[in-house]
Formats: sequence, C-alpha cells, structure tokens
Amino acid sequence: MANIAAKRIKREFKEVMKSEEVAGGAIKLELVNDSWTELQGEIAGPSDTPYEGGTFVLEIKVPETYPFNPPKIRFVTKIWHPNVSSVTGAICLDILKDQWAAALTLRTVLLSLQALLSAAEPNDPQDAVVAKQYKENPQLFHMTARHWTNVYAGGPASIVEFNQKVQRLLDMGVDEHDARVALSTYDWELERATEQLFS
Repeated sequence: MANIAAKRIKREFKEVMKSEEVAGGAIKLELVNDSWTELQGEIAGPSDTPYEGGTFVLEIKVPETYPFNPPKIRFVTKIWHPNVSSVTGAICLDILKDQWAAALTLRTVLLSLQALLSAAEPNDPQDAVVAKQYKENPQLFHMTARHWTNVYAGGPASIVEFNQKVQRLLDMGVDEHDARVALSTYDWELERATEQLFS
C-alpha cells in the first residue's frame, strides 16, 4: 500500500480510537487481518430512529490513492433504508462519491453514515423499493426498518405480527431472508408476497 495512504490511515485509526464517539459506543473501527487497507467499522443505530439499539457492521476498503479517493464502504449488516441497498449493502452518500474531499477522515465518514440513518434522502435512493415505502407509508417503513434492526442488528423491538408472517412462509419452505424481503417489499401483505415468491 502506498505510504501516504498507510500513514494517513494509521493516524486516523488513532483519532477514532481516542474519540468520544468510541468511548460512548457510537462508532467502532477495527483492522481486518492486520491490514491497513481493509477495516471493519461499526455504527450504533441513532436514538429516536427505527435503528435505535442496533449495531451495524460496515466493510471498509481503503484504496492506495487514499486520501485523494474515498474509501469503498458497504453495510455488511442488512438494513432497511432508502439510501442503502437491502440486497448488497451498497450506500448512496455524496461524500463517498463526487463530494469526497481529502480533508475527510474515517471518523467523519462513520459519523456521516450514522447521521444518514437519522435523516434518509429518499429522493436520491440506493433502494427504490425502500424509498417508495418511506415516502408512501412512513409508519410501515418505520416498523419494517425496526423489524430488520431487531433481526439483523440485534435491536430490541420484535414485531410479533411480522415474525408470524415470516414463519408462515418458512413453513412453506421459503428461505428466511427471502421471506423477509418479499414481505417487506409487498408491505407485509402475505398473499402478495407469497404470489411473488411462488410465481
């Protein structure tokens, strides 16, 4: 890895470790295989959002051209959010693309991702299905996001009715994640989800 990038990452890593956000459990950063090019980040779901109480793991790949090019980041933990792909974990956030600046750091990126969980941008979505639900049925979006946080990110709130519907599809031989995606996509209408899965 280019020296500039490695030095910069080492410095930023220390900055994150000393930050009050790490002390407060809001963000976390770890090396993967003692490599400065691959890191794992964690952000805590912000209060007063459907992600509250969840812990979201991020895959961070640092290019050799860092800090002149942004790190490649995706959600490893599945999440129901308009700006994150519910399939791949890809993120739509301007500072990870054309608004990147060399002055930005891993700490600011992690905090920006945490802020994105508080303030989605449904008009610039990464996941059109989630964005549509967010705009057309905010209450159902909130419940679905909370359900995903409970199942995938260790969030506190379990939604019994949703779990029962997932179980109904499991009983029909459907994979658990596929069942959850179909139900989430079709606004938790069991008939429509079933039709889609078996068509």
